Amino acid sequence: MRADRPWGKAVVIGGSYAGLVTARVLTDFFSEVVLVERDAVDEDTGAHPGAPQGYQGHAMLARGGEILERLFPGLREELREAGAPVYDYGEGIDFLLPVGLAPRQRTGVRIQSFTRDELERRLRRKVLALPQVTLMTSTQCTGLTRDPSGRVSGVRCRQAQNAEPFELAADLVIDASGRSSSLVGWLDEIGISVPPKRTVKAKVTYTSMNFDRPAENHPDHPDYYVAYQMLFAPHVRRAGVLLAVERSRWTCMLFGFQDMPPTDDKGYLAFAETLTNQRLAEQIARRSVQEPTHRYTNVDNQWRPFHAVKNWPDRLLAVGDSVCVFNPVYGQGMTVAAMEAELLQNMLKQRRATGRLDGLARGFQKKVGRLVLLPWTVSTNSDLMWTPDGQSLAARFSHWYNTRLFHVAVKDAAVWTRFVRVVNMVASPALLFHPLVALKVLTVTPRRRTKPSP
Repeated sequence: MRADRPWGKAVVIGGSYAGLVTARVLTDFFSEVVLVERDAVDEDTGAHPGAPQGYQGHAMLARGGEILERLFPGLREELREAGAPVYDYGEGIDFLLPVGLAPRQRTGVRIQSFTRDELERRLRRKVLALPQVTLMTSTQCTGLTRDPSGRVSGVRCRQAQNAEPFELAADLVIDASGRSSSLVGWLDEIGISVPPKRTVKAKVTYTSMNFDRPAENHPDHPDYYVAYQMLFAPHVRRAGVLLAVERSRWTCMLFGFQDMPPTDDKGYLAFAETLTNQRLAEQIARRSVQEPTHRYTNVDNQWRPFHAVKNWPDRLLAVGDSVCVFNPVYGQGMTVAAMEAELLQNMLKQRRATGRLDGLARGFQKKVGRLVLLPWTVSTNSDLMWTPDGQSLAARFSHWYNTRLFHVAVKDAAVWTRFVRVVNMVASPALLFHPLVALKVLTVTPRRRTKPSP
C-alpha cells in the first residue's frame, strides 16, 4: 500500500452504472477494488443484462454529467465523437410544459444525450482498464461476514460454475446491486433491523424505441435535440420524450399514467399522435430503421432508509438503487448515483491522512439520506398528485406553486433558466423562491384549461 492509497481491498457488489462509478472513486484510495457481478459481463457489455430499465430512455442531468467528466476526463468528447450531441438545455430542447412551450433561449446549462447502453459500455471499459480493478463475473453474493468487533469484513459468494460457497475478505464493502438488493435481509441475519422502505407508486408505463435520425448535414435535420411533453397530474396523462443519441439515432420513450403505450409499430405511432407535442409523432412516422421496442412497468419510487439505522455496521456502504429508486421520468437516478460517488470521494479524502475507515459507514449513509431527500421529494410530490386521497400539504403546495411557475416560465426566459438550473441539480430549489420570482408566481393569472389533454 502507498500513502495515496492507504487501504487494501474494497469489494463492490454490482457492476452496473452505480457500481462502476463507485469503483472508479475507490481506485484512488484502495490497492485493490473487486467488482462482484452476478451476470456474465465483460468490457464490451453495454446496458446491464440484469437491469430491465436498461433499454429505456435515460437522461443525465447537467450535475451528473459534470461529475462524470471529473471522474472520467474526456468522456464527454468521446461520446460526442460517437454522435452523442452536446447542447444548451434551452436552445436544444423543444419542451412542452403543461401550459405551453418553454422559451427556446440559451440557459447556460450544457447537457448531452446518449443511450444507457453506450454510456455503460464506455464506463465499464475505462474502469476495467484500471490496474487496481478485478472483475468477478457470474458470482452471486449471498451474505456478509463480520469480524469479532462487529465490523463487516467481507462477503459470502457463490459462483455459477462452482456451487461451493466461499468468502471474499475486504476492508470496505459497497452494495451497488440495485433495486433487487438483498442487503436488508443480510442485515436482518446479523441482528440489524432496517425500518420499512418508503414506497410511492407512480402507475406509469414506459415504452421505448431507438430508430434512425437525420444526420446533422441532412436537410431534414430538426432544429432540436430533444422534444419533450411532460406528464402532469391530473390532466396530462400521456407524454413522451425524444432524445438525440449516438450513431445518428433517436431514442423515443412514450409514457402513460395507467395507460400502456403499445409496443407494436402502428400502435406506437398512434399513441404518439395523441400527444400535443407533435415532434415525436413526426419523427416516428419518418423512421426507416428501428430497433426492438421495450416496455417497462416497474417504476415505483422506493427508498430504503439505511440512514435511520442506529447500529449500522462499520465498513459497509450502500449506494445507487440499493438505497433509492426514482420514477425515471425525472431523470434523477444516474445523477444521484454520481453525487453519491462524489460524496464518498470527498469523505475518503478527509480520512486519507489518518488511514481510519472506522466511523465512515454510518456517517456516509446519513449524508446519503440527506442527499436523496430533495430528489425524492421532487419525484414523489409529483407522483402523489395522481391520487385524489392522501396528498400531503407539502405535495399540494408544491403542485400549486409549480403550476403557477410554469405559467410564468413560458413567458419569462429568466424564470425558465432558473427552473432549468434547479431541474439539472446545479442550483438549489431556493432559486425558484427568490422574492422576484415568488412575486411573479403569486401574481400571475393562469389561463383556464378548457378540457383535459392527453
